[in-house]
Amino acid sequence: MAIQGFNYQEFAQNLTAQAQELVPQDFADNEKQYVVNTLLNFSALAGEALYNDKDSNFNAEQAMMITQIIAEWAFHKSVDLIRSKIPQEFWDPVMQKIAFTIFEIAKQTFKQGLPQDQILQLIEHHVKKTYLSALSELKEKGFISETLLEQASKQSNIDAMMQQMNEEQSSSGQEVPQPTQQKSDSTVPTSSEPVQGGSSPKIMKLATVALLFQRMKQEKVQTLLDKFSPEDASTVIKYMGMPDLGSRVSVSTAIKCLNEIRTNLPKPQELSPGKIVAKIQKVTSGIDRQQLETMLKSERMKVKRLVFNALEGEFYEVAPKVANIIATHIQDSV
Repeated sequence: MAIQGFNYQEFAQNLTAQAQELVPQDFADNEKQYVVNTLLNFSALAGEALYNDKDSNFNAEQAMMITQIIAEWAFHKSVDLIRSKIPQEFWDPVMQKIAFTIFEIAKQTFKQGLPQDQILQLIEHHVKKTYLSALSELKEKGFISETLLEQASKQSNIDAMMQQMNEEQSSSGQEVPQPTQQKSDSTVPTSSEPVQGGSSPKIMKLATVALLFQRMKQEKVQTLLDKFSPEDASTVIKYMGMPDLGSRVSVSTAIKCLNEIRTNLPKPQELSPGKIVAKIQKVTSGIDRQQLETMLKSERMKVKRLVFNALEGEFYEVAPKVANIIATHIQDSV
């Protein structure tokens, strides 16, 4: 059943008209047109898909919210791609991955009835993750350099716009509004509440993790957050947004939480030569020597020696960590 009151074509056109005034003036005409067209195409496609979705039962307000989120991120990330100097032939593939991610995450979170602030934080997390992943894929395939990857990773038009707005409001003497947090989770304190006392042990650990993440590079944080559940990742992101988090978690509490986290971490595997040899023998047990030689044809000589020595029950002298990586790579390849 179509969504009553949701004219997705008209809505996409309205969003596009608003965005035209915000496109950076230093862009070339074709770059400006790309930003506008990308926003229009993605918002129209998302709107149409929602309009024809018979299973999700979204109302007009929810459909417009999802479409607007996609439009806004399409604007910001297309600007980021252009400013990063990524070759134009790769703009569409990157943007398509971002739009698909937003659409799926938005649908899931709206179906779950999550609070709006939590939805927006989760989407932002996944947008950044997808953007960095797409750039890393271009680097791995040799399409862009490490320098260009680093340059593109640092682009954030949404942060630049927020900073500009704050500066303009501050210079005009207006009070700069601060982000508010909805009471979506009673265990997550607002910016006026201390992260101490009645907070649960789990919340204290997440706050301590957020303290560490505030001091780490964004790319590393994104990778680590992927290992958290969506709920815990959202909580950590909220704490990371507190500029005074360090003053809310006492040193003794942070140390206690870190010790507990370290105690519960899985013990690193012992990388003895014997275990690595046994691992290689196990993963290659179903492959004859000629097949193995073909598979390793493009590998470096040390890799070949490690593998073929292991077949004879001997360990080729390389660093155990490196040998384990090679063994795992072979395991994933067969």
